[in-house]
Amino acid sequence: MSYFSDIYHGIKSLLTGMTVTGKYFFNARKEIITNQYPEERPEIFERFRGEVVMPHDENNYHRCTGCQSCEIACPNGSIEIIWDRVVNPETGKKVKIIDKHIYHYSMCTLCNLCILACPTDAIVMSNNYEGSVYDRTKLTKVLNKPGSKLHPEVKE
Repeated sequence: MSYFSDIYHGIKSLLTGMTVTGKYFFNARKEIITNQYPEERPEIFERFRGEVVMPHDENNYHRCTGCQSCEIACPNGSIEIIWDRVVNPETGKKVKIIDKHIYHYSMCTLCNLCILACPTDAIVMSNNYEGSVYDRTKLTKVLNKPGSKLHPEVKE
């Protein structure tokens, strides 16, 4: 008896699923909703979180003081700041300069905690969504450009 009831419940379940699929098939939207990716780029919203970038102005100035608050706030260590102290010739005091601001995109969870922790708004999230590469070493990026300096308006 359970054999026939199992067959009945199986057929009933199949017909229920086919009914749902059939309703969608015949009443679906008629416009095309699929993007042909390389030729058609999808619309990216402003609040989309892509990779972390450090904006530079036209004079190659950045706003990063090397305070390491982004490095401390990062939950998995995807930001690494290599810095040094040098003597400022104008004031004679030692100041912190950034040698490299390294970002490991392969480890980043895109949580935005580093951006919120930065007191000078030196780093921001970009809208770049095309992060796929064939070589993992290309996912480690140096955010500060060669020869860039701290913006004069930013106080340490």
